[in-house]
Amino acid sequence: MPRVFLSDKLGAGGVELLKASGLDIDNRPGLKDAALVEALQAADGMIVRSETKVTAALLENPGKLRAIVRAGVGVDNIDISAATRKGIVVMNTPGGNTISTAEQTITLMMTLARHTAAADASMKQGKWERSKFVGTQLAGKTLGVVGLGRIGREVARRAAGLDMKIIGFDPFFSPDFAEKMGIETAPDLASMLPRIDFLTVHTPLSPETTNLIGATQLAMMKKGSRVLNCARGGIINEDALVEALKSGHIAGAALDVFVQEPPPADHSLLKLANVVVTPHLGASTTEAQESVALEAAQLLIDYLTKGAVQFAVNMAAVDRAELEEVRLYVDMARRLGLLQAQMAQGSIKRAQLTYRGDVARRSTKLITGAFAAGLLESHLAQNVNIVNAELIARERGIEIIQQSVSHRGDFSTLIQTEVTTDKKSYIASGTLFGNQFLRLVQLGQYHLDAYMDGIMLLFTHCDVPGLIGFIGTIFGKHNVNIAQMTVGRAQPGGEAIAVLNLDSYPPEAALQEVRAHDKVSSVSVVKLPKAGEMPVWFG
Repeated sequence: MPRVFLSDKLGAGGVELLKASGLDIDNRPGLKDAALVEALQAADGMIVRSETKVTAALLENPGKLRAIVRAGVGVDNIDISAATRKGIVVMNTPGGNTISTAEQTITLMMTLARHTAAADASMKQGKWERSKFVGTQLAGKTLGVVGLGRIGREVARRAAGLDMKIIGFDPFFSPDFAEKMGIETAPDLASMLPRIDFLTVHTPLSPETTNLIGATQLAMMKKGSRVLNCARGGIINEDALVEALKSGHIAGAALDVFVQEPPPADHSLLKLANVVVTPHLGASTTEAQESVALEAAQLLIDYLTKGAVQFAVNMAAVDRAELEEVRLYVDMARRLGLLQAQMAQGSIKRAQLTYRGDVARRSTKLITGAFAAGLLESHLAQNVNIVNAELIARERGIEIIQQSVSHRGDFSTLIQTEVTTDKKSYIASGTLFGNQFLRLVQLGQYHLDAYMDGIMLLFTHCDVPGLIGFIGTIFGKHNVNIAQMTVGRAQPGGEAIAVLNLDSYPPEAALQEVRAHDKVSSVSVVKLPKAGEMPVWFG
């Protein structure tokens, strides 16, 4: 039974859902050092919030760990590169806290505009300072939204309800789609910043977004504009923000997140009167906590029991609805990779995959990862799977290229693989017959129809009468049963290739007798998984 380790406190609904699934639960939040490592190594899956820091050192020897789910959106407390290298899929829960974080952003924007927090503190000191806290209304103002993901869009929708004009910047969001939502898009930050009265950021923290808003960007904004950050500390440069606030160029800032959490007591931003701060409360609602817990638990249940991958940050996602169909393509691609690895002569330099027909409309990145895993898994000591295979291939100088052709050729779906070594290039192609049968339909220049499972004997030969009978006699003598056989040839009497599916591995003496025939030019034995046998890393 797969085991799940809860390293941080998870909502009761999520814990109950895990228990109901029948998984073995290790619910011990707060473990440190050796105890944390031991618990991680014993688990198949792990759920973390923001407290546990999943570092490269922690993942140096991950045991049987296959998946980490972050109960929340941000994954900056998880070393994604280290997890990927170890073949661990990392997923997050982007939907659970969307509404709560959007509401927190709007709350802070209103608080900032109307000096609500400062006025509250003043009254509690016995003062009545109406003239001191004259604010600004939001209606008619322009809000700049950096990042139009789930939260950014929800913030924009609520701000539009306050009669604000919305300008968004997101290089991966369609301007046409944004327009339908009432959002004007800017081609870059430089063209957006001078036009806005309020700026809010809603991007993940990454090398590309760290210090995205610095001194240069703040200087581009209108004098008297205001800044909000309910995403991740570090997207807005804190030192630059302090200087802009002190100079009066930026009228105010509202922050729910910091580079260091909790921030030091003497942090400059905590001392400025025109700054509103909260202790990372974006997802801190009863509803969000429960929603995130349920979503995290379901993600891990689906992965460990069905192989379904959703909201992964280091591999392609595949939802439950299409899993069964994609599973067959993943199986086919891995088998083609295994076959190519066993047929390859010399050092592999490059692999090109061409997807044609129905498969071209699927999650081909996932399928390419499966091919790469098959290509590498039998030749490397380290654990290779669908998560880390492409990365490991690149580290070894193997270029993996994929292309898709949507129109059908001779088959409704086709995966063609061409592997280039320092000696030659070799093509192997597979297709899907019906709803469950994988077929090998091309080897090199030859077209054929062979079962793609078990022990396969491949031999090139001159297509002459009696040769197949000769091979059958040899295997009969050595008590090796031939389950299936197919031949591909360019023309009668010319060069051909035969594929025999065998019930057992042929002894070396039988192979030597086959090689000795003057019409046989090459002999290879390829071992593939049994029909329907999926790799352990796919569930």
